Amino acid sequence: MRRYFHIALFISLCFSTLVSGQTQKQEQEVTRILFVFDGSQSMYARWQSGTKIDIAQRLMNQMLDSLQSLQSESFQLALRVYGHQKPVPPQDCNDTRLEVPFKYNNFASIKRVLRGLSPKGTTPIARSLLRSASDFPPCDNCRNIIILITDGVEACDEDPCAASLALQKKGIILKPFVIGIGLDKEFKQTFDCVGNYYDAADEETFKNVLGVVISQALDNTSAQINLLDQYDLPSETDVAITFYDEVSGQIKKQLVHTLNFKGNPDTIHLDPLVRYKMVVHSIPEQTEEHINIAPGKHNQIGLKMPRGGLELKVTSRSSGDLKCIVREHNSKAILHVQDFNTTQRYITGYYDLELLTLPRYVMPNQKIEAGKTTTIAIPPPGKVNFSSSAPGYGSILVENGNTMEWVTDLDENTARQSLNLQPGNYKVVFRSKSSRKSEYSVTRTFTISSGSTTIVKLN
Repeated sequence: MRRYFHIALFISLCFSTLVSGQTQKQEQEVTRILFVFDGSQSMYARWQSGTKIDIAQRLMNQMLDSLQSLQSESFQLALRVYGHQKPVPPQDCNDTRLEVPFKYNNFASIKRVLRGLSPKGTTPIARSLLRSASDFPPCDNCRNIIILITDGVEACDEDPCAASLALQKKGIILKPFVIGIGLDKEFKQTFDCVGNYYDAADEETFKNVLGVVISQALDNTSAQINLLDQYDLPSETDVAITFYDEVSGQIKKQLVHTLNFKGNPDTIHLDPLVRYKMVVHSIPEQTEEHINIAPGKHNQIGLKMPRGGLELKVTSRSSGDLKCIVREHNSKAILHVQDFNTTQRYITGYYDLELLTLPRYVMPNQKIEAGKTTTIAIPPPGKVNFSSSAPGYGSILVENGNTMEWVTDLDENTARQSLNLQPGNYKVVFRSKSSRKSEYSVTRTFTISSGSTTIVKLN
């Protein structure tokens, strides 16, 4: 009893830490634990100091007493039993039933059902897992956990591994716990795919395992995210991060990465029952997959993502709302659209820039270096005012060596308009709407200087 007292105390301390850490949340997360308990005929077998069913009932009652002493509304319990209603032979693979539904402080009901069990039937583990899906009422802020306690393997020619995975993919449950009572070691492989398997080879081990499983089910684990710079130091920060459940695809946690007052990555808490995919919303995004959280220890999650800055500058009030399309080098996909007179951080590498000035300029293969800022400065534009006696069709062309390149079209619905153009030599080709012959087109040549205004008459 002394050792079990220490286990109960450990559970209590872990749980009180979890509760205190959640007081800052607007809505407290509820952990719901469904015990799927073996009531099959084999539980009458002798084991250590008595039968398996007697020992399991006694240790479960002790565990429930320790949980009841917490008087917390952060968790609920339920009990499903299989193999306890109909004797074998004949085999009835539908012998599984939710005996105690989820509720706060239903310890007495669970004890009463356990005390009255008379093992007699078969072992339909897969069917019990699948039917447990309806045991969890809808809840937006719940962790759903199954603890399977069994002394045998699947007896109904079904697949418990597939059943468990199906529930996890649908986001109904987290990865289950499986406690094998007096099972041979070769059965470990059978249950490894079902959940986190614990081998209770003897009565004392079962007592300890039950305490460890409960503490893990109720407790989150501390971790820190090390976003590494070019020197492999965790100095990168101030970026949004999303954690996904890798099995179900559900979002489990979102945060903005922070360095604490000592300059170290801030401590966060993650669920050790979830295998995570972490997406860092940098430009471009960085992903780390297959993240397993070790319970009971401080976890370090590292991701190398050195960044540098890109500064876009134009010094003119008349420049308008200039933007720049940013693509990864040799990629057609738009990565980002950055405003001028801003600085944005990017993962180090090479980028192709398309400046949305008039005319547009493409600057390929621009290098972003870690810890540095690359500055792209363009001259202030000039203004050109077009006027004509009537609206018409026209295009502005810019000289590029010995060729002319299209810049933009004039507004065909107005006779007067103004545009901001980058410094250079231009031509405008124009025909009034009222003119029905191409020969009536007019061409005007003009030059734009930074900060100056040019008037072009199209009559």
